[in-house]
Amino acid sequence: MTSAENLRGFKRDGRIVIVGASLAGLRAAEALRDEGFTGSLTMIGDESAEPYDRPPLSKQVLTGWVPADDTTLPRRRDIDAEWLLGVPADGLDLATNHVRLADGREIPFDRVLISTGVRARPWFVESEADLDGVFVVRTREHAAGLQRALAAGPSRVLVIGAGFTGSEIASVCRERGIPVTVAELAPAPLVGALGAMIGDVAADMQRAHGVDLRCGVKVTGLEGDAQGRLRRAHFDDGSSIDVDVAVVALGGIRNTEWLRDSGLAAGVWGIACDTGCRAMTLDGLITDDVFAAGDVARCPNPVYEYRLISLEHWANAVEQAEVAAHNMVSSQADRWPHLTLPLFWSIQFGVNIKSVGVPTFADEVAVTQGSVAERRFVAAYGYRGRVTAAVSFNNAKWLDHYRQLIETAAPFPPPCPTPDQPAGMKPVPVDFPGPTLLAQGATVVVTGHDPGERRVTAAQQHR
Repeated sequence: MTSAENLRGFKRDGRIVIVGASLAGLRAAEALRDEGFTGSLTMIGDESAEPYDRPPLSKQVLTGWVPADDTTLPRRRDIDAEWLLGVPADGLDLATNHVRLADGREIPFDRVLISTGVRARPWFVESEADLDGVFVVRTREHAAGLQRALAAGPSRVLVIGAGFTGSEIASVCRERGIPVTVAELAPAPLVGALGAMIGDVAADMQRAHGVDLRCGVKVTGLEGDAQGRLRRAHFDDGSSIDVDVAVVALGGIRNTEWLRDSGLAAGVWGIACDTGCRAMTLDGLITDDVFAAGDVARCPNPVYEYRLISLEHWANAVEQAEVAAHNMVSSQADRWPHLTLPLFWSIQFGVNIKSVGVPTFADEVAVTQGSVAERRFVAAYGYRGRVTAAVSFNNAKWLDHYRQLIETAAPFPPPCPTPDQPAGMKPVPVDFPGPTLLAQGATVVVTGHDPGERRVTAAQQHR
């Protein structure tokens, strides 16, 4: 039987399992059916709900505009899948091609897509995390619970972490007239994603809207009363505040622990893949039947020197899902690379923040359009003399222009004139905080001597 005949047979009768009933998982399933796959399709998800949209959870749901239950993702077509919801995957056996579920069931596959995404990083003291009034925001249930707490009119909310999610939650609190304190270990909000200059703008914006912003401080403890209700928060500078609600917004943990014995190159940074979303083994070999998409995938980007990058972006999840689905049912010659530049957006304190590219891959930044004082500007990012990203505040209409500059490796600062260009445009160092997780990556041991025996095994599993 020829390879073309094998492929037609697989598209007709093959078994595909998608682990992660997420945005990426649903869009991949729809794309598989669009590609003509008529075989068996199984969707596995640890939540009992069908796929729903997450960006509204920290925005429209918390303001009360949209009920949490109304965030279900629209279906673009019938996917004719078997849904196994409410039971997480617990293992992947590549020798027998089975996904093991936590309840002991084993689901066979010919090809598998992993789209397990991330979960919220919890507060580090379990007893304090369990206090009534302490929240994270990742799931529908999280957002619904926090919305009820905000609607009750707390005397003060503490937001721990001033990344995008934390800043959006602080914005919602001020919009609802609720006093809010934001504690951030870094020098400014958003500095880890957008650098020091934009961080200073974000800090000014928060304080102008009445946020009690405390940077360079660490929350050391959350204190409850005899009824287990949050009452107080303590900081490493010796101060403390009375609070009714605390939101832990310290980023996410990629859901890869269930792959610990699979032989895949999976760890705290995600699952290493090629640009076709095919997963990589611990030995660095590309698999033929295992794919990854969405927040959990870590793919090389040619624009950024083929560095492995994992992105928690809505558009990236959709585009990777479509590429992965196409490649799962295509021959080697017809496979696509995922080359789309990342896009991101956030709405906070009345400002629409959007970015294109990867701002963290930069050594300089310059305001190239508009006015920082008016919070209506575009900042371009450069790395070794070429444009690598751009961020806009209430000025997103120009981002397509900057996308072209990035894709064509245009020189930095951009030489082409643009409307509303500030006088004396001068690049400054982007100044990102130093990496804090480098020591937590996978540790491996190489064994064997002959080429046919050389292998890599994991010596230390991540937590």
